Amino acid sequence: MKTLIDRREALRRTGMIMGAAVSATTIAAFLESCKNVPDLNYKPVFFNEDQARLISEVAEIILPKTDTPGAKDVGVPNFIDMLINDCYKPEDQKSFVEGLTKLDEDAKKSYGDSFIQLSAEKQKEYVKKTHDEAIGAMKNDKAMPRPFIIKLKELTMLGYFTSEPGATQVLQYNQVPGAYHGCIPLAEAGNGKTWA
Repeated sequence: MKTLIDRREALRRTGMIMGAAVSATTIAAFLESCKNVPDLNYKPVFFNEDQARLISEVAEIILPKTDTPGAKDVGVPNFIDMLINDCYKPEDQKSFVEGLTKLDEDAKKSYGDSFIQLSAEKQKEYVKKTHDEAIGAMKNDKAMPRPFIIKLKELTMLGYFTSEPGATQVLQYNQVPGAYHGCIPLAEAGNGKTWA
């Protein structure tokens, strides 16, 4: 006995057969292209978006959010972007971009993927390893120029501690002019914090 199927059923069955053949490769390609890329919370002026993301993630690893705001929260990546755009000489800008590119290329060599595509644990591990190697190299050769990761760390800390949250929530801050208290113990004056 012959069974007839209508057009709709024929299309449905054809779609299922074609979908099974195509879906595995299509899904693999789709998942590969949809890796989690962090959002930028500012519009870069000097850097392209990939460079800005790299700076944002490294800055956040250097000064992460805890009970105080992190580097991204206070606008450190934007600060670095504007500082390099407005204050660095062209040769220093070029050197900074080359250092940033090398940082990402070294991550690819070490882990097989760009820094941004790495898991958070591997990003932290890579930044710590790079930082520790730079400190070790500087101790062995006092005359060597500062490695890129140290320059980026210095800029991150400068941006963080000159921001309002960095100066008022992390450092000891008293608005000037303020009340004068002549001779008081240091412990009472600063609550154990470094002065802004």
